[in-house]
Amino acid sequence: MSEGSTQRRIVVTGVGMMTALGVGREASWDALLAGENGIGPVTLCETSDLEARIAGEVTGFDPLDFIDRKEARRMDRFVQLSIAATRDALDQSNLDISSAADEIGAMIGSGMGGLTWLEDQFQVLFEKGPGRISPFLVPAFIPDMAAGQVSIQFGARGPNYNTVSACASGADAIGTALETIRRGDAKAMITGGSDACVTRMGLAAFHASRALSTKRNDDPEHASRPFDLDRDGFVLAEGAATLILEDLDFALARGADIICEAVSYGASADAFHVTQPSENGEGAARAMNIALRKGGVEAAEVGYINAHGTSTPLNDKFETMSIKSVFGESALTIPISSSKSMLGHTLGAAGAIESAATIMSLRDQRIHMTRNIEIPDPDCDLDYTPEGARDVDIEYAMSNSLGFGGHNSCLVFRRYHE
Repeated sequence: MSEGSTQRRIVVTGVGMMTALGVGREASWDALLAGENGIGPVTLCETSDLEARIAGEVTGFDPLDFIDRKEARRMDRFVQLSIAATRDALDQSNLDISSAADEIGAMIGSGMGGLTWLEDQFQVLFEKGPGRISPFLVPAFIPDMAAGQVSIQFGARGPNYNTVSACASGADAIGTALETIRRGDAKAMITGGSDACVTRMGLAAFHASRALSTKRNDDPEHASRPFDLDRDGFVLAEGAATLILEDLDFALARGADIICEAVSYGASADAFHVTQPSENGEGAARAMNIALRKGGVEAAEVGYINAHGTSTPLNDKFETMSIKSVFGESALTIPISSSKSMLGHTLGAAGAIESAATIMSLRDQRIHMTRNIEIPDPDCDLDYTPEGARDVDIEYAMSNSLGFGGHNSCLVFRRYHE
């Protein structure tokens, strides 16, 4: 652990989650452990003429439980979800932002930004003309507004921006926030990801790119089936997750309860194709190797992998190959799971939500299953935890995120030791 051991230590003190399985961290995590399904018929928009009519919606979410009514009306749903997840995380961390506001930043990734507002306002433009466009459109839909509004709502005056790297956005935000603290530009960072693209345009666009599952509109709970031979695409979903990352000395000085350690971040590009992963998962393997090298972690020390696991034919096959490339023979014994099998694919929020699940796994020493593996794919022959939640003894855990454009991101977390 020569390289990683000399670096500034970064810890996680708070986790917040808003997902199709629950409003809040513990509700989402309990449902993941129970192997519950969060996929159902779309209610957020009209779908009668769409090919894909199922999604993972954050049911029971009321933005007014977290945000002033007037302000909530001026925010897109992805911003509302991010603020709610941030409140959840801050409640756990007990971080007093006012005590060091200039040294606490916000970095929230979003792959798509405010698609709901943008879609609605295009309708206004077409039907009523440009004079009726809302003055709040731009600050509602630009992708940085989750980070911007989190900063405004909670008074964090440190580094503030967002990452946009498709489905790796949330993971890249967390990794960039980790590096921001490590180089001394902040003492703590509010970080994560959020997307809310369960709209007519979102469903139609991802279907047009041949990414969505359409075989099981009448059987939504079995539609998302990562690593199963009969998978036919991902299920679109919405959600958000926020982590509170802190410099270890800062966290200890304020008496924080530490959940785990954020060890390292690796990123790479496929430089291959706009939507397809590189052959044999070579790009994802490089991201994993970079994260291990930067953290000073041996591959044999990793005890759990939360996979990107989208339920698309190419992703699952090539991610499996990339894990084999990095871990060799030990790949056969590492438990792996896909949160998307229950939550669907939350796009830019996925890496943050799955990092949250990975952190909860380290906290509880328990991992969730991968649902719906009914016909094992011979090309996907690793241990994907199909039988249910499992008690584990893990020191290091890894979360992978891969995105359109050839973006690959890997985060490594560790059980906390003084």
